[in-house]
Amino acid sequence: MESELHSIGELARASGLGVGTLRYYDGAEVLAPAWVDPQTGYRWYRPGQLADARLLARLRRVGLPLPTIRAVLGAAPGSGEARRVLDAHLRRLEDGLADARRELSLIHAMIDQREQPMTTTPAELRLTVPAEGLAAALDAVRFAVAGDPEQPSIAGVLFEPDGPVLRLVATDRYRMAFAEVPADCAASVDGPTAGTIVPTALVDALRALLGAGAAEVALTLGGGLVRAELGEHRVEGAALDFDYPDHRAVTRLEPEHRITLSAAELRAAVETGATRTLPSGPGGADCAVTLLTLAGDGRLAVTDDPAPEGYLLAVNRDFLLDALDAGRTPAAAGPGQLLLELGGPIAPLAVRTPGRSGTFSVLMPIRLPESA
Repeated sequence: MESELHSIGELARASGLGVGTLRYYDGAEVLAPAWVDPQTGYRWYRPGQLADARLLARLRRVGLPLPTIRAVLGAAPGSGEARRVLDAHLRRLEDGLADARRELSLIHAMIDQREQPMTTTPAELRLTVPAEGLAAALDAVRFAVAGDPEQPSIAGVLFEPDGPVLRLVATDRYRMAFAEVPADCAASVDGPTAGTIVPTALVDALRALLGAGAAEVALTLGGGLVRAELGEHRVEGAALDFDYPDHRAVTRLEPEHRITLSAAELRAAVETGATRTLPSGPGGADCAVTLLTLAGDGRLAVTDDPAPEGYLLAVNRDFLLDALDAGRTPAAAGPGQLLLELGGPIAPLAVRTPGRSGTFSVLMPIRLPESA
């Protein structure tokens, strides 16, 4: 019998697997020998098992986990199951590579921030901004402010002077909204400052004041205080004394797809489309999740298939509708168009308005269960 079989040493040399590795895969019931000498315990393999051993060596090199290796080697010939298993593993590798690239991009951004930190806000910084522009900016970000009392550092809007503009930022960690308004600064501001966090109540009071009819708003930021003056009207209050989450890395993500589409059509598709319920809302609460798929011709659609061929992105349905409302295009910028930027199934979704480059929303994706 031994003359018709390969010894474990011969199989190891021919396949590139070590003898110890072959013993391990025998114990794991992945590649069992054809015969084991009852006296010596020495393992012998059929000539046909050499092909399985060489395949096993390749599967190991691409990081296939043990259950998946077992599924590939145990798949019935002609069933296509082995290819399906390998395709699923390839998608996981591609997702992991995309994650790694994004993390490295963020790491580079963090290193840049260490080497080129944001400048400190002066003790008092005075800005003049158009009232209508500030109202539009507040409307574009207010929906993303955190309402959780356990997250006081984001219970407001960040006012960040940056050269000729005032940038507004709001987030609840599940989404982030940005808006910019032209600003005339009394002092020289070279680059973005650390900014001032204006608490939610003061933000709402300021927004109500913007209907008073004055064309410009005088803002005073710094020293722990916020003051806004429109003609004879004024609101003021204390700023939040926290470090705001870094937002610059989010704005530097490079999308893989850019799609321009009708805001009304997308809203209708989201409102009438199928959803899934997943525990992915604030605090882990259940939320309705919309699945977006990208067709081969570049069209974006709402799908009810949790595992379609190609691109799939899952987002909180209510958050997406909020972002669509916040991104409504002014009449001067076009007839209700939106620009969606997609970086992959596990990358944030950016919702932009053409003609308003500094005003957009970013939604964090939701991971679907593996069973999906």
